[in-house]
Amino acid sequence: MERLIEIKNVPIELEMKVNHARLEYKRSQVDLEVSRSKGGLQIRSKPIRLNLDTFEARNSITPTAMRSIEQAAQKGREQVYETTGTYAKHGKLLLQAKIGQQLITQFAMESQQVNTDVAMTFLPSTGPDISWDAGELNIRYEMDKLNFDWRIGNGDVEFIPGDIEFTVTQRPDVIIKYIGGPVYVPPSAEPGYEPLDETV
Repeated sequence: MERLIEIKNVPIELEMKVNHARLEYKRSQVDLEVSRSKGGLQIRSKPIRLNLDTFEARNSITPTAMRSIEQAAQKGREQVYETTGTYAKHGKLLLQAKIGQQLITQFAMESQQVNTDVAMTFLPSTGPDISWDAGELNIRYEMDKLNFDWRIGNGDVEFIPGDIEFTVTQRPDVIIKYIGGPVYVPPSAEPGYEPLDETV
């Protein structure tokens, strides 16, 4: 007898995907700020300074009242010293005088001698006091500066655990297939039916 039914099993199909554990490092952003400091050129100049003092030169021609008083006092002191010296000299000579010596006449003749050194001056006897302060020239040049400010954050490390994924790519199934021919009811309806010989 022939088989009329064919049974076919379809097995289940699984797909397994394994994700291993891993560490992920996320870099943080780096910010850079650039600023500029301006330099410049600075020039400082101090010219030479001439100091001219003509006070003493003017006083040598036309002295001031105070200077005239000082000069007169100085001349008076010199005259006193000179007169005192003359009297001392005359006294010494008188102490050593000899009989018949004409000292009085000699003294009279010395006192009549006049100093004939007379001079008129129109030019200052002292020149001006000249001095000077040296000049200065300072040049300062400073270049521009660039300032870099880095802002770096710490990176983040993240641990991702491993996992296993199962995916069903084919479901299990049972396929039942009829592989026999058609069944006629009554059997006499089947084409090519031959009745059974009952005589045999």
